[in-house]
Amino acid sequence: PSEEVSSHGVAAPAAVSSSQMEAIPRGGTGDDADAANDQSQSANTDKDHDDDFPFLFGSRLNSMKDRLDLLDPSQSPPSTPRDYVLRQSQIRGLGCIDFNYPQHFSPRHWTPQEAKQTLDRLGLRAGAVCLRYPPEFARGAMNHPDPSARRAAIELTKRAADVAEILGAEEVVVWSAYDGYDYPFQVDYREKWTQLVDAFRECCDAHPDIRWSLEFKPTDENTRFFTVPSTGAAMMLVKEIDRPNMGLTLDMGHMLMAGENPAQSIAMVGDKLFGIQLNDGYTRLAAEDGMMFGSIHPSMALEAMYQLRRIGFKGHFYFDTFPQRTDPVKEAEYNIRRVKEFWRAVEKMDENELENVAREHDALGALKLVDDALRR
Repeated sequence: PSEEVSSHGVAAPAAVSSSQMEAIPRGGTGDDADAANDQSQSANTDKDHDDDFPFLFGSRLNSMKDRLDLLDPSQSPPSTPRDYVLRQSQIRGLGCIDFNYPQHFSPRHWTPQEAKQTLDRLGLRAGAVCLRYPPEFARGAMNHPDPSARRAAIELTKRAADVAEILGAEEVVVWSAYDGYDYPFQVDYREKWTQLVDAFRECCDAHPDIRWSLEFKPTDENTRFFTVPSTGAAMMLVKEIDRPNMGLTLDMGHMLMAGENPAQSIAMVGDKLFGIQLNDGYTRLAAEDGMMFGSIHPSMALEAMYQLRRIGFKGHFYFDTFPQRTDPVKEAEYNIRRVKEFWRAVEKMDENELENVAREHDALGALKLVDDALRR
């Protein structure tokens, strides 16, 4: 989850030329993510050639506000969602944009139709629309104690699906900074749970062609205990909602914060995993570090890639990172290269050796597999 977008009305940077767009590979085979799970697929021998990697990459749009000192001082600094998209379009290998709603859309910036036109011109796609409930829902969104406010939150959530359809995105990711509590006895847990079940059922039924995806988080400065604080609780919620278009988005940092092994969580969720947000962190209490993928926990990152391949994941890879002191364009390009390195390493792992290690619970054998994979 990201911070608020600046609302300064500064003119957008100069448009990206056609020759520049052609020079920036977008990556991903787009419509055929099943190719990622085809064991007969040949390994990519050109690590700089993005277009034969079977997944699209997206990255946190608000990170384009970082390190403005790196830009041409004669140009107006990016300050609107349109500006951020233009800056993000310079990332080699980036193929899609995830938007926050309503944060990235307002009449003074642009309409969803205008955003779609910009994506088309830049050769980009919309990956997902992600809910960012405004501060008036600080007491709760789908869990607000006031029925009228709760109704407003649900209607806002459904409007995000309208925007997704205009943009050509198939997924709406719901992360609420506010649905939860801070103290014992503050809420009725079962009531809050039932409110979420009813709200998501309404959203799923209103937009059956949209994949609705809950992004859980264990704790946050806005909400110390979320109503849905873990992968296990999130899967219980999905099961109770009982809709084919309801699933989960898992964030690596959130899973680490919850004390989970991301690969195990991915395996548990299986075909209900609609989205994945890649990053890393030091796992200090309540800290969401948003570090570069695989930078802190490389062995966990490797196994996460293995499990994504094993379950036949069909979404796109999204980087939810916070490069406040790093060039955000180069940081995203590093993340893209890093994922490809881990994915290729997983492709080369010997399945018979993996089965033998798992059968025997062989710790040393598992560590050797990781060491060998990361050395290649």
